[in-house]
Amino acid sequence: MSILTVKNISHGFGDRAIFEDVSFRLLKGEHVGLIGANGEGKSTFMNIITGKLMPDEGQIEWSNRVRVGYMDQHTVLESGQSIKDVLRGAFQYLFDAEAEMNELYGKMGEVLPEELDKMLERTAVIQDMLDHNGFYVIDAKIEETAKGLGLLDVGLDKDVSDLSGGQRTKVLLAKLLLETPDILLLDEPTNYLDEVHIEWLKRFLIAYENAFILISHDIPFLNSVINLIYHVENKKLTRYVGNYEEFERIYEAKKKQLEQAYERQQAEIARLEDFVARNKANVATANMAKSRQKKLDKIERIELTQEKPKPTFNFKSARTSGKVVFETTDLVIGYDTPLSKPLNLRMERGDKIALVGANGLGKSTLLKSLLGLQTAISGNVHLGDYLHLGYFEQEIKEANYNTCIEEFWNEFTGYTQYEVRAALAKCGLTTKHIESKVVVLSGGEQAKVRLAKLINKETNLLILDEPTNHLDVDAKEELKRALKEYKGSILLVCHEPEFYRDVVTDVWNCEQWTTKIV
Repeated sequence: MSILTVKNISHGFGDRAIFEDVSFRLLKGEHVGLIGANGEGKSTFMNIITGKLMPDEGQIEWSNRVRVGYMDQHTVLESGQSIKDVLRGAFQYLFDAEAEMNELYGKMGEVLPEELDKMLERTAVIQDMLDHNGFYVIDAKIEETAKGLGLLDVGLDKDVSDLSGGQRTKVLLAKLLLETPDILLLDEPTNYLDEVHIEWLKRFLIAYENAFILISHDIPFLNSVINLIYHVENKKLTRYVGNYEEFERIYEAKKKQLEQAYERQQAEIARLEDFVARNKANVATANMAKSRQKKLDKIERIELTQEKPKPTFNFKSARTSGKVVFETTDLVIGYDTPLSKPLNLRMERGDKIALVGANGLGKSTLLKSLLGLQTAISGNVHLGDYLHLGYFEQEIKEANYNTCIEEFWNEFTGYTQYEVRAALAKCGLTTKHIESKVVVLSGGEQAKVRLAKLINKETNLLILDEPTNHLDVDAKEELKRALKEYKGSILLVCHEPEFYRDVVTDVWNCEQWTTKIV
C-alpha cells in the first residue's frame, strides 16, 4: 500500500532548478535512504512532501489517516517546560483519550440506561486503545528513549530553554521517535549524537516496523538501517533497491554503460555529419545527404551528467610551532557548575588528537577554554610559542546574510575577486553558490565556505569541532586526506571512528574526566 505518492513535481529557487518532473512512491514499511551531494535538494524534497514548500508543479498525495513525523529544527520549545513535559507531549492524544474516558465515567450516574450503554461502549473502546498503545508504561518508554539518546545525563527535569542546540535536537528526536508515526522523516539525525547514541538509534531504526525516509552522510549508519536508496542528482530522483554499497555498484555500472553509449553515439553523429557536409552540395549525392540529415535530426541525444566540482582541501602551513602546543594545570571547565575534574593535559608539536565521548561532557567547552573563548572555573592554560591557530566551530547560530564572496573577502581583504572565487570553487562550490547569500545554502555548502576560509589561513594548529557534520561523502573523504597530510598539530572532536581513526595519533576519552555519570 502506498503511503506517499509524489507525481511529476518541479521546483526551483530563482533561476536555479532543483527538481524537474520528479516522481516518487513510498510503500508501507520501506526504509529509504535519500542521498546526494550537498545542495542537490534533499532537504528541499523533505520540505515539499511535508507541505512547508509548495512545488512549482506537480502533486503530493498522502494516503488517509497517515501520521507523519518530521524532526523540524525550528520547532519552538516553550520556556517553563521540562524535557519530560516535551516528551510526554508525544502521547498527548492518549492523555486526551484518558481525560475523555474519566469525564464519561463521571457522568454515568446521571444518564438514562440507553445513553449509559453508549457511554460504556465508548469507554471500552478508549480503554482498549490505551492498553494497545502502552499508556500505562509511558514513563518507562520515555526513560528508555531518553537514556538511548543521552538525555538522562542532561536531566529530564531540566528546562528546555536552558538546552544547547545539540541537546535541543536530541529532545526533538526523542519526542519524534516516541510518537511512532506511520512515516518518520529524518534529516541528518546523527549530527548531534555520539557513538553510543548513534548505535542505539541504529538498533531502533532496524527494528522500526513503519516506513521512514532518512537523509544521512554517515554511510556505515545509513548502510545498516535502509533497504532502498533514492539518489538525488541533476534535478532527478532515481530508485535503487538495496543498501548504499549496492547503490554504488549499480550506479557506477550504469554510469559506465551511459558513457560507452554516449561515445558510440558521438562517433555515429560525427560520421553522419561528415557525410552530409561532403555530399549535400553534390547533385548526385544530395538526396543521400538529406536522408542522413533526417536521421541526424531524429537522434535522441544522450546527455552525460555534468560532473559536480569535487572539493580540494589543502591546508596552508605556518612556521613550525614550539615543542609544547598547550599545557593545562588543574584546569576545571564548565559554566555555572564544573564539567570536569582538574585536568593536567599536554599536547606537543605534531600530535593529532581526537576528543571522544558522549555529548554534553564538555568537549566543545574544553576547546573554547583552551582558546580563551570561555573562562574556566579554575586552573590555568598555557599556550606554546609561535602558534598560528585555525578554529572550526561546531555550529554558527546567527543567520549570515553575506554572499559567499563577501564572507570570504571580509577575512582575506588582499585577495582579488578572481582569487576569492577560485578559493571557494576549490572547496566544491559552483558559481551560483559563490554568488548566493550564505543563509540560503545547505548545511554542507555553508560548512564548505567555512572550510575555504580555514584552509587559506596559514596555521600550525587546527582545532576542529565536528567538522564532518553536514558534509557529503566526497567532501568528507577529501577532508580526511587533507588532515592526514597536514604537517601541523590537530585537536579534533568527532563521533565518526571511520573518519578520525586513520587521521589521529592519539584518542582522549572525555568520559574519564567528566564529573557526570556516564
